[in-house]
Amino acid sequence: METKNKKTCYVTTPIYYSSGNVHIGNSYTTIACDVFARYHRLKEYDTYYLTGMDEHGLKIEEAAKKVGKNPQDFVNEIAENTKALWKKLNISNDDFIQTSELRHTEVVQQIFERLLQSGDIYLGYYEGDYCVSCEAFFTKTQVGEECICPDCGKPTRKIKEESYFLNLKKYSDRLLKYIADHPNFIQPESRRNEVVSFIEQGLEDLCVSRTSFKWGIPVLSNPKHVVYVWIDALCNYITALGYGSKDETLFDKYWLNGDVVAHVVGKDILRFHAIFWPIILMALDIPLNFKLYVHGWVLMKEGKMSKSVGNIVYPQDVTSRYGLDSLRYYLVREMPLGNDCLFSYDRFVERYNTDLANDLGNLVSRTIAMINKYFAGRVQKPTQIRNSISIELSKIAAETIEKFNDSFTNFRFQSGLIEVWNLVSRANKYIDETSPWILAKDEAKKEELNEVMYHLYESLRLVAIMISSVVPETAETILSNLQVSDDNRGYQKLTFGVTDTGKVKERIDVLFKRLDVIEEQKYHQNEAEKAIIEPTKEEVSLSDFEKIDIRVGEVLEAKKMEGSDKLLIFQIKVEDKVRQIISGIAQFYNPQELIGKKLLVVANLKPVKIRGQLSEGMILTASSSDDSLEVLQVTKENSFAKIS
Repeated sequence: METKNKKTCYVTTPIYYSSGNVHIGNSYTTIACDVFARYHRLKEYDTYYLTGMDEHGLKIEEAAKKVGKNPQDFVNEIAENTKALWKKLNISNDDFIQTSELRHTEVVQQIFERLLQSGDIYLGYYEGDYCVSCEAFFTKTQVGEECICPDCGKPTRKIKEESYFLNLKKYSDRLLKYIADHPNFIQPESRRNEVVSFIEQGLEDLCVSRTSFKWGIPVLSNPKHVVYVWIDALCNYITALGYGSKDETLFDKYWLNGDVVAHVVGKDILRFHAIFWPIILMALDIPLNFKLYVHGWVLMKEGKMSKSVGNIVYPQDVTSRYGLDSLRYYLVREMPLGNDCLFSYDRFVERYNTDLANDLGNLVSRTIAMINKYFAGRVQKPTQIRNSISIELSKIAAETIEKFNDSFTNFRFQSGLIEVWNLVSRANKYIDETSPWILAKDEAKKEELNEVMYHLYESLRLVAIMISSVVPETAETILSNLQVSDDNRGYQKLTFGVTDTGKVKERIDVLFKRLDVIEEQKYHQNEAEKAIIEPTKEEVSLSDFEKIDIRVGEVLEAKKMEGSDKLLIFQIKVEDKVRQIISGIAQFYNPQELIGKKLLVVANLKPVKIRGQLSEGMILTASSSDDSLEVLQVTKENSFAKIS
C-alpha cells in the first residue's frame, strides 16, 4: 500500500453561470478560495483548486441565439474571458471545468441513470408554478392564490411538463442527523441553523430534468429530457476529479481520502449546496467529506450592484488604478464569514492609505532604510536580548502566528488579517518606543541597536509569510527586499528568531504610494457607466394603460420579511390610507434607507397574500437586468398624489 506523504486540500468555488462579465462581487469567492489554496500550499498540503463555468440551460440557449452564435461557441468565449480574468487576478487554480465538456457530460449521464435505477430519481409530471427569474418550481401552497414567487415576489408561470424528480424526502432525516453529528459541516452557525429550519419544514421532491429546451445534457434512457441544473452543475465537484471515469486517482486522493475538502459559496446558493448536493452524494453512496463555507455579498452603498443604478464595479476598474494586491487585500479584509461587506471607493481609499501605505508600507521602508543606515544593510541575531520591549514584540509575534493559523484554517480571513495587522502596528510602535536614531548616537548601545533592527527584520519576515496567500506580489517584494533565503520563507520557519544573519537591499521602491483622498473622490465622481436600455414591450392601447392607477405613497415603515432574503414589507401611506405592500427588493435596498421616501405605487392592484402576509399594491421599479433594480420615486417636496 502506498504511503501518504502529504495531507491534501481540495477547495472549490461554485461554477459561475455563463452570463457575462464578472464583477468584484463574483470575484470575491474566487479570490477567497485562492487565499485558502495558497495558505494550504504554504503548509505543504498537496492542494487542488477547482473553479469553472455552469453552461447549460434556457437562458444560455436564448442568449446565444440573440447574438447569432451556437451555445457551445457562446459559452466557450465566456469561459476564455473568465480564465483570462482569473489569470489577471493571480488566481492559482489547478483546474477549470466547463459543464459542456465530455469529461463532465458523460459522467453526469451515468450518475442520472444510476439514480434512476436505484429509484432515487423517478419519472412523473410537474404541473405547477415556475419562476423564470429564480429558475425554480414552487408548490401551490408556496405561491398562494395569486401565484406569486415566495422568493422574489414576481408572478410565476403555469407549467405542465413531464419531468424526472429526485427523492429529497427519502433522505431528509438522514441529512438532519448528519448535520447534527457534524456541527462544523456548514459554517457559519447562522447558515447551518437556516438549513436545518428549512429541512424541518418539509422537503418537496426536486425536479431534475426539463423538456422545454435542448441546450443541456440529454438523459440517456429518455433523450427528450435534459438533465436540469441541480444534478448537472453540482456534480462538477466530483467529475473534475475523474469520478466515474477510467482514472479515479484524483477522486480517491482529494475526496475519498482527502484531509480538507472545502466548498465555498455565496449565501444565495446555500440551499443547493447544503441540501441538494449532500442528498445527491448520499444517493450515490459517496461520503460527505466536505465542509461548506458560506459568505455574504459585496454590497454598494445603494445596495446590491446594479447596472441601472450605475454602481457596478469590475475588478479591472480597481486594479488598473490601484494595483491587484490592493483589491485582493480589501475584499479579503472587509468580508466577515457569513455576512455582507460594503464596497465604496471612499472606504477603499481609506483602507489603502491606512493599512497598506501607512502601516505596512512605512514599516517596510523605515526598517530597510535604518538597517542600511546603521549597519550597512546587515542584521545579526543578537546573542542575548537586553530590552523587555523586544521580548514583548517576539511574544506578540508568536501569539499572532497562532491566531493567524486558527483563522485561516477555518476560512476566517478577516480575523486572521486583523491579527497580522496588530503585529504590524506593534512593530511600528516598537520603533517609536526604542528610538533607534537615539541609540545610534551612542557606540555603547550598538548591540541594543542591532537587537532592534533584528526584531524589526524578523517581524517583517513573519508578516510577509503570513500575508503571502492574500497579497502574493507584495509579500514577494517584501521578502526579496529583505533578501530572505528560500529556506526561511516556508511554513516551518513561521517562528520568530530563525534568521542568523541577513542582508537587505540598498534601495527599494515604495510598496503603496499614498493616495490623495480629494483627488480620488473627484476621479470617481467623474466616472459614469452607460445604462443598458431594454427594448420596449409590445404596444398597448390607451384604454389599457388608463386602467392602471399609479399614486405616490410615503414609506412609513420598512422591514425584511422573516425567512426571506428577497422580500421587504412596507407600510406606505397613499393619500389617507396606509397600505401594506410586499416587494422583492431586499437584495437592492436596506429597508431603513427607504423610510420617508415618496415612491410610485400601483394603487388598484388586487390584494394578494405572499407567505401569509397581505400585499395591497405594487412598488414601481426600474431595472436593466435580473440583478439590477431601482425604485421610482418623487424627489421634490410638492404633495404629489396621482400620476397622470
